Amino acid sequence: MLAVIFLVALVLVFTLAGASGGHADVPIAAIGAFIGLFALFFAVGIYIAAALGILGFVFGLIYLPRPFWNYVGEIAWAPSTNFILVAVPLFLLMGEIMLRAGLSAKLYRCISLWTGRLPGGLLHTNIVASGVFSAIAGSSVATAATMGSVALPYFRRTHYAPKMVLGSLAAGGALGNLIPPGITFVIYGLMTETSIGALYIAAIGPSILMLVLFMLVIFIHGLGNAPESIPSVSWSEKFWSLLDLVPTIILIALVLGTIYVGWATPTESAALGVVGAIGIAIVSRQFSFQMLHESALATAYTTAMVGLIIFGAYILNFILTGMGVPQAAAALFKAIQLPPWLLMLLIIGFYIALGTFMEGMSMVITTIPIIFPIVKGLGYDPIWFGVVVTMLVEIALISPPDGTVLYVLHGMRRDGGSIVDVFAGVMPFLFVYIFGVLLLMVWPEIALYPVSILQK
Repeated sequence: MLAVIFLVALVLVFTLAGASGGHADVPIAAIGAFIGLFALFFAVGIYIAAALGILGFVFGLIYLPRPFWNYVGEIAWAPSTNFILVAVPLFLLMGEIMLRAGLSAKLYRCISLWTGRLPGGLLHTNIVASGVFSAIAGSSVATAATMGSVALPYFRRTHYAPKMVLGSLAAGGALGNLIPPGITFVIYGLMTETSIGALYIAAIGPSILMLVLFMLVIFIHGLGNAPESIPSVSWSEKFWSLLDLVPTIILIALVLGTIYVGWATPTESAALGVVGAIGIAIVSRQFSFQMLHESALATAYTTAMVGLIIFGAYILNFILTGMGVPQAAAALFKAIQLPPWLLMLLIIGFYIALGTFMEGMSMVITTIPIIFPIVKGLGYDPIWFGVVVTMLVEIALISPPDGTVLYVLHGMRRDGGSIVDVFAGVMPFLFVYIFGVLLLMVWPEIALYPVSILQK
C-alpha cells in the first residue's frame, strides 16, 4: 500500500508540473502510462528483465524520434563489455566454491563456540557467521542460503523460537551486499562512475554498525527468553576452533586487502579470490571437477539473470533519458522549497516503499539514473549515497511481502511452518535496519570518515 501511494504521488507531481507549464517538453501522459505499466507488470509477476525490456521497446518505438532498432544493440553492448562488470560472476563463483568446500559449516561451528553463551545464545551465531561469510560471498541471497543450510538443521534440535531463528538468519543474510565485496557496489559504481574501492571502504563503518544493532536486538530478546542452557566450552577448545577461520581470513585478506592497499582493482581481486577459493578447496580435499562444474552452473544461472536485468535496464534508462524524465525530475526536486534533508527522507521513503514489491538489484538499476542526479544536485556525496542505496537494497530483500531472502529461507524449512513466521521474525531487524539508515543520514561520517583517512 505504501509503495502504491508513492507511485501515485509521483504521477501527481509530474502532472502538476506539466499543468504549470514548467516542463512542457516532458510527455506527462507517457510518464503516467509508464508508471502504470511498470506497476502492472510487477503485480502480475512478469520477470523483471522481460518487463524492463518490453517497456523500453514500447516507449522507444513510440516516443523517440529516430528508429529505435538501429541502435538498441549499441545500448546493450556498452554494459556487456565493461571490465568492471566481470567482478560480478567472479565473486559469485568464489562464494559457490567456498560453499561446496564446506567452509560455511566450519565457520558456523567456530563462531557458535564463542557466542553461544551470550543472552540470545546461538542466535548471535547466525548474525556473526553471516557477516563473516558475506565478506566472501558478496551476495545476500547466497549468504542467506548458505547460512540457512547450515543453521536450520541444527536449530531443529533446540528450543529456540522459530520466528527469531528465521528472523536472525534473514537479517544476517541482509548483510551480504553491504559488507564488501558486495555486488551492489559494483553495479552502483558502474552506473554512476563512482570508485568501487572507495565504496568498499565507506561500507566498513555501516557494516559494523548493523552487526552491533542486530546483536543488540538478539541480546535484548535473550534477556527475557532463555530457551535452554548451553554447556560451557573450555578456552583451549575455543582457541583451537579459530583454526577453522584461517581459510576464511586468508580469502578475505586476499580479496579485500588487495583492494584496500591499491594492489588490484575489484575485478582483479575477484579473480584472485576464485583462485584462492580453488586453492583452499584443494588443500581441504574438497575439490573435484564435479564440484567446480556445479559451482560454474550456479554462477552462470545467477550471472545470466543479472545480465538480462542490466541489459533491459540500460535500454529503458536510455529511453527515459531521451524523454527527458531524469532532467525533469531533477529540476522538480530543485524547485521544491524544502530542505535537502527532507527531500532525502522522501527519497529514502520511496526506496523503502518500492522495495516492498520490487527486487533490490532491479530497484537500483531502474531508479539510479533518475535519482542520482537529484541527489548530487542536493549536495550529497555520491559515495555516501552508494552506501545508503545498498542498505536500502538490503531492506528490500527482507521486506514483506516480496523480500527474496525471506522466501529463500522459507523454502529451506522442513517443519511445514508458514511464511508468516518468517515475516514476523524479521520485523524487529527490519525496523532496526531502517534506523541504521537514518543514523547514517544524521552522521554521514560513519561512512565517509574511513574514506577520508585512507585516501589521504
